[in-house]
Amino acid sequence: MDKLKDLFSRPLITGIVGLVIGVAIGWFAIGWGVWPIEWKDADASLLRQDLKAQYLCMIVDSYKVNQDANLAAARINSLGTNLETSPFLLDSIQGGGCSYKAGDEVIMQLKSALSAGTGTIPAVGSGETPISLVTPSATSKTGTKTSTLLLSILCAMFLIIGGALVYIFFIRNRKKKGQDSGSELEDDYMEEEGSFENQTMPTRTVPASGAQDAGPAAHFMTTYVIGDDLYDDSFSIDAQTGEFLGECGVGISDTIGVGDPKKVTAFEVWLFDKNDIQTVTKVLMSSHAMNDPAIRQRLASKGEPLLVEAGQQILLETATLQLEAKVIELVYGQGALPEKSFFERLTLEIGVWPK
Repeated sequence: MDKLKDLFSRPLITGIVGLVIGVAIGWFAIGWGVWPIEWKDADASLLRQDLKAQYLCMIVDSYKVNQDANLAAARINSLGTNLETSPFLLDSIQGGGCSYKAGDEVIMQLKSALSAGTGTIPAVGSGETPISLVTPSATSKTGTKTSTLLLSILCAMFLIIGGALVYIFFIRNRKKKGQDSGSELEDDYMEEEGSFENQTMPTRTVPASGAQDAGPAAHFMTTYVIGDDLYDDSFSIDAQTGEFLGECGVGISDTIGVGDPKKVTAFEVWLFDKNDIQTVTKVLMSSHAMNDPAIRQRLASKGEPLLVEAGQQILLETATLQLEAKVIELVYGQGALPEKSFFERLTLEIGVWPK
């Protein structure tokens, strides 16, 4: 359950899941179940090909009775085709299941009546009076284009509104909660343990003006507890004026063994300085990992390896920032794995000063 909560706390994952659920409900449940699409007054051009062939047979049947070439032309055009684009349309009329053949008299008469390629057809038997061919209506095409445009506008509005809601309810609130929780944690710690600057820490570089007793520009507490397989805390470092100075954080570097929960055998502490070209990283290793040459060599590529101990103070420096991390609590896990090979709990207190 905790894994699911952590997973859905990510705005991107929540947005994707919401999109999938919305499509499933809107398309399948509503579109096919509650309000399925209904066709009304559809054009003959939407018929299947075999039904179009049968409809063509009925056009010839009707022409044979009423000799109305204008009506026949209109019906042929309603199929979405005409003799100008398909001159051999009537030659394959037997495909509709009727008994007419291409050489039958009624077929030849209808061909003659529809033979004009100028947009008019002669009346049957007269050879003189032109009859206007019925062309497909442009109104339906215009209506289709308008519907497509409206649908596109609605989709765009839906995406914009959805993006705004995701930002308001997830991203912005998450940032605000993170800032509030960080402030509350700092206040609680200062009430219980005293101000951070009074703790014993390694000697740090300070301005010549003698700001030795000034508090840190940033102060954080972070705790890992076994089972938090996605543990990766990061913090923004800002000056008192609000200027962004950089970022720092702690995350899982390596694990040991198999199965859940993960058995963390090393952590990474890192410091990013906006005025420096590289991020400084140190790897806090368990006693077992530090004494295993293979593990130590593999993790050395990530940063300087350090054996983590209770009360230990770690120093990271960049061009303009100095980070001091103190190990407040260290508890090793117990189990079938080697002794002191993975962490049950680790709490770090982090302070960052400008150099």
